[in-house]
Parts: sequence; structure tokens; C-alpha cells
Amino acid sequence: MAEVKLPATVRTDFGKGASRRIRRDNRVPAVIYGHGADPKHVSLDGHALWMALKTPNVLINLDIEGKKELVIPKEVQRDPLKGFLIHVDLLAVKKGEKVAVEVPIHTEGDLAPGGNVLEHILNALPVEAEATHIPEGFTVSIEGLEAGHTVRAGDIKLPRGVSLAVEEDAAVLQVVLAQVEAAPEEEAEEGVEAAPAAAPAEEEAAASEG
Repeated sequence: MAEVKLPATVRTDFGKGASRRIRRDNRVPAVIYGHGADPKHVSLDGHALWMALKTPNVLINLDIEGKKELVIPKEVQRDPLKGFLIHVDLLAVKKGEKVAVEVPIHTEGDLAPGGNVLEHILNALPVEAEATHIPEGFTVSIEGLEAGHTVRAGDIKLPRGVSLAVEEDAAVLQVVLAQVEAAPEEEAEEGVEAAPAAAPAEEEAAASEG
């Protein structure tokens, strides 16, 4: 599991105005929760935090003005348009302590040929793991799987010390057949073929008018 060391500065000013000033200085406001303690308000270097959060459930060793604190990201808020970090909630953890996290699911291999499509029911698997030994991801082989096959949570091999936080029969991945839609050309041809069927009725109408 990746561990990153980051310095943090204690925040004493709060509110939207204070948060905007922090972000103008290329820093990110954050709050540390956990262990029944009062929340701690800090700010972190924006670029360093951005790089750290590229790793899911990264373990961050904070240096809060000389005091050490282990944390993992709990909730990350980003600008919906530009994607930059707005605010981060951090969970304080201790070595040996178990935490509930969601670990990304990756796939490898190719499905069986014949129009099979893979659906991700879950993009991340809920598990409980030691705070200092959280897996970065789970890799699932989909080689040769055909339509109708379902990969369930219990099918995924977990490292020692990691346990599922969902039912074993919970669907994670599913293989289905691709939906085939009629081509516009085919629909147009069907419309042309149907037109002559109305001709006899038109001839009768013309005769009656005569």
C-alpha cells in the first residue's frame, strides 16, 4: 500500500471566504475526523495532495506543524467543471486498526467472441482491511466469459487480513449480449415495401369518384 508524507497547516479561519483564500494560495482546506476526537481543520498543498489522491485509499502521513497523524481520504470534493480540489475529509487511522473502504476493481483478458458486453455492477468492492494494508485494487480475469456469466463478490480472491463488507453473492460483473438495433437503411426499405399495399384502395376511390 502506498504511503505519502505531506505537511499540513492548522486552520484558524473558517467560512467560504477563508476557503477561497486558501485555494487562491494553491492549498486545499481539509478536516480530519476519527477516534472520537474533535475535528481538526488543516490545509494542504494542492499539487502534492492532487498527486497523492491518484492512488485510491492512499495512506497519508501528515506532519501537522510537528505533530504526526496517519489519515486516509474519506470524501473528496472537486470542482464539477474544472476538476480541481475544493475540500477533503480525512479519516484518522492507527496501525493495526481495521477500516471500511471501497477498493477499485480492474479486469484483464477478453470476453468470448460473439457480441458479448461486460457490465460493471460495482466499480469498487466494499471491504474491511487494516488501515496500513489497504489493497490498491483487485484484478479480475474475464478471459473467455460468455453472456449470462456473473462474477460475484465471493469469487474475488482477497489478500490475507482483508474481508468482504458485502454479501458473497453480490453481483460485481455481468456479461450480457449487445443490443442490436435495426439500421436506418433497413427501416427505410421496410417503409418502401409497405407503400404499394395501399394502391388498390386508391384505385377504388378514383373509380367511385369517376
